[in-house]
Amino acid sequence: MNRFEGPGAREAGIRYLDGDFQVTSPGSFVRCAVTGERIALDELKYWSVARQEPYVDAASSLKRELDSDPSLRTRSLR
Repeated sequence: MNRFEGPGAREAGIRYLDGDFQVTSPGSFVRCAVTGERIALDELKYWSVARQEPYVDAASSLKRELDSDPSLRTRSLR
């Protein structure tokens, strides 16, 4: 990193916790595990603690959940 690049020019390292996350290496964004889109840390709302992955939106989170456990697609609502 040169003197003109701040931490905003890099992807952050994150540890995802229940209801919060911890920055482990400086940066201003992470990449969605499903779409690859950049997510600014101040806009990060969706992640998986179990998989330690961020998601750009609820639809991406649901897609990863269904891909990880296909039996969820056929569960009864009873």
